[in-house]
Amino acid sequence: MDCIHVTGIRAYGYTGYLPEEQVLGQWFEVDVKLWLDVSTAGKTDAIEDTLDYRSVINLVKHLITTSKFALIEKLIATIADSILAKCDRLTQVQVILTKPAAPIPDFGGKISLEITRSRV
Repeated sequence: MDCIHVTGIRAYGYTGYLPEEQVLGQWFEVDVKLWLDVSTAGKTDAIEDTLDYRSVINLVKHLITTSKFALIEKLIATIADSILAKCDRLTQVQVILTKPAAPIPDFGGKISLEITRSRV
């Protein structure tokens, strides 16, 4: 199966367990892998025969900026489920969500969560 990678989708959102995360917000970064058959588009050179990934980028940004969850687990599941629901051509989606600046004392690293969802 073919796979489109979209990396570095950044948006400012208000998901977080701590109250200040839901008030002050923070940056999130998302990478997605989108599994689908692109063989027809490879022959026709027509965007109608593939997935216009601009719609996925806009969907991810919209979900990050408008959602307000306590856990990134809920945000990433919402992103993956929404992408699958919107894009009929997809057979599977993988989402990696990163919090570049986790509010943990004496920790300068990143927190990332990865999930894969398949069409049932």
